[in-house]
Amino acid sequence: MSSSRESRPLSGDGQALASLLRRAPVSVPPESPVRDVLKRMLAARVGSVVVADVDTGFPLGVLTHRDVLERVVLAAGDLDVPVASVMTGGVMSLPLGANVHLARLLLAQRRLRRVVVVDADGRLAGVVSRGDLYAQRQPCADDLVSRIRAADHVEALRDAARGVRDAAARWLDDGAGAGPVAEWIALLNDLVAQAALDLALRDVELPLVRWCWLAFGSEGRLEQTFETDQDNGLIFEVPDDVDADAMRERFLPWAQRVNDVLDTCGFARCAGGIMAGNPTWCLSVGEWRERFLSWMLSADPEALLNATIFFDFRPLAGDWELAGRLQEWLLARTAESELFLRHMAGNALRGGPPLGRIRDFAVDRKTGRLDLKRDGSRPFVDVARIYALALGLRETATADRLRGAGRLLNWSRREIDAVVEAFHCIQRLRLDRQQRGQGPANLIAPEELNELERATLKEAFRQARKLQARLQIRYQL
Repeated sequence: MSSSRESRPLSGDGQALASLLRRAPVSVPPESPVRDVLKRMLAARVGSVVVADVDTGFPLGVLTHRDVLERVVLAAGDLDVPVASVMTGGVMSLPLGANVHLARLLLAQRRLRRVVVVDADGRLAGVVSRGDLYAQRQPCADDLVSRIRAADHVEALRDAARGVRDAAARWLDDGAGAGPVAEWIALLNDLVAQAALDLALRDVELPLVRWCWLAFGSEGRLEQTFETDQDNGLIFEVPDDVDADAMRERFLPWAQRVNDVLDTCGFARCAGGIMAGNPTWCLSVGEWRERFLSWMLSADPEALLNATIFFDFRPLAGDWELAGRLQEWLLARTAESELFLRHMAGNALRGGPPLGRIRDFAVDRKTGRLDLKRDGSRPFVDVARIYALALGLRETATADRLRGAGRLLNWSRREIDAVVEAFHCIQRLRLDRQQRGQGPANLIAPEELNELERATLKEAFRQARKLQARLQIRYQL
């Protein structure tokens, strides 16, 4: 990577795929002759078409130039055969509301070049390609994807996971911004986790019910840095004639094995036990709803702490629809829970950016340093979460939540850009600090900063203070 521009995606990870659809999809009926389809592709200047049912609009397959070359031309076939006989079936599709990160993950996991997008009724809505998802491909990341996918034992996966950190460090050295680096780390770490799930499946047999592996905290927000631990859980469906405890016992050995594999790969066990292998966080759909509802009704310190971790969840593997339904249910409840949101706001405003009255910064009295996580990035994260829950935003990434909230609350474009850039500035300092491995991961002394870094960090703290002031006014605190 020679510049930061080469690794920058075209959109935020939390952005919906619907926003990337620039043109109507080129589709053909399954009975169309291949010759006519090629003419259609030439006229539309596209390299592929979707084969869709005329009556329902459901996508049935995809035809590319390569398909025609391999299955018709080189096979000395007939160009007048129906396209259905030579298309690639089994279309991988995502709904319009799915976010960009899920699409990237699907393309990397399945080695695809494009993903079909469908509406709520399953009808073809468009096609998103790798070119739509990334400004430039990242060869180093492509190599890592291949290594992760090829890992057939834990040691190989561990070595591939170490490569993620090394590659991210190189991207930082080459000038990449915090946002693009975090996105690549999230994508590759997701693939590592999915590989760990697959490896663990060799040792156990799962029940034949729908399940979804969930990521929480910084992993759920796509904001993992070099220093990260596990925050995960499991959601599963329970048939009417089966007890939830009995189903949980079937999942736990596998989940615990996955936690072991991830620990070997460098993702330390969560000190608080927030892992799918813990029965407390291996729950049925109904149990997760009860858990979230109890936190919203109590709003005690423990509930507010849990809200900062668990309300940032996203699906990582399995049936993503389970997580999507849970999120829809949760957003509907939180939007109506004004008192709970007010408690969350009050909790978020207890700490503030360490700006000094006389000096630039008010350092911690014990360490003499600034905590870039607690006092730097967390104010942005906490405020963005509250806005997302209050406004019904599906995004989990902090920057995307801030952009979404800003648009709905009529902030100016300049204000939105300033607060997002401030957050990324602090994240970049955290990544730099962790990459160097000098001292505690998120602590830094002001004298370690150069003049430009001090000025930039001071302005970032000011943006955090303005953001908190908006929240204070909204909830009259």
